[in-house]
Amino acid sequence: MPELPEVETVRRALARAAVGRRVASACALRPSVVKGVCTPKALLRGSTIAGVERLGKRLAITTVEGRALDVHLGMSGQVLIERDEARLRAMTHVHVLWSLDAAPVGGEGVWVAFRDPRRFGGVRTFASLARLRSEAWGALGPDGATIDDAALAAGLSGSHRAIKSALLDQGVLAGVGNIYADEALFEAGVHPLRAAGSLRPHEAAALGAAIRGVLARAIEAGGSSLRDYVAPGGERGWFQVSHAVYGRGGEACVRCGGALRTLRVCGRTTVMCPRCQPKRGRRRGRLGGQDGGLSTIPHHQVWTAGEAAHSSAE
Repeated sequence: MPELPEVETVRRALARAAVGRRVASACALRPSVVKGVCTPKALLRGSTIAGVERLGKRLAITTVEGRALDVHLGMSGQVLIERDEARLRAMTHVHVLWSLDAAPVGGEGVWVAFRDPRRFGGVRTFASLARLRSEAWGALGPDGATIDDAALAAGLSGSHRAIKSALLDQGVLAGVGNIYADEALFEAGVHPLRAAGSLRPHEAAALGAAIRGVLARAIEAGGSSLRDYVAPGGERGWFQVSHAVYGRGGEACVRCGGALRTLRVCGRTTVMCPRCQPKRGRRRGRLGGQDGGLSTIPHHQVWTAGEAAHSSAE
């Protein structure tokens, strides 16, 4: 479930706790979650953390010495920071564990864990940040938090697939998943089944502004905590209380009061408002039938946020 706002929240907390510290130890408790060379040195033992970067839903932990780690949270991944090693070792599904020396200016050492109950995420080791960017991030599109209108329009141009599907394509837009695609499409007034290439310039610009705005507000709220996601210190995000459509199928639209409709678009649970997001130019055939291969869930069926999150693999 973690999307761009949740991963950015993790990035900020990890950077505050780790930058400038030396990695005293690194242990893969479940080596199968580590791709690439799986040795303590490859996992940064003996290196000093230089920074924590993000592109979309991916994190890069960089070091002064040059080595780097790509961290992918997948559906249920967490990065946890504790001063007490025993607390982390007592948890289930902790797959990689690091200890960091005390900061140069004083203080105590800390422990960092990668935890992932469902194991859709993982850690990948690289000899350099350049190789990480090329091999792990090379196929990713512009970051959703900063994408400009021209880049978004170029990514959507000529596409006949549903706009919801295009927004979930990490090669078009890195970082947006089911939650924030629904929220941004609602804010921009765009039907999730509109052909991506059919958006006029002003509609694409409105959608770009909605994407950046929704993501910025979600980051400010610490992300959305629906099932597994918590920040590295264990704090929950609070943006879920501000969701206008996601997980609210059958409830009243916050804008017009009409019933929100729940669809499946490209296999993903999708919630939208038929009044506020009118569909223009219904297509036949290309997307699989008149409704583009969607199935409609009755209006009276209300999906909870947790059920909606469970139904949509990131």
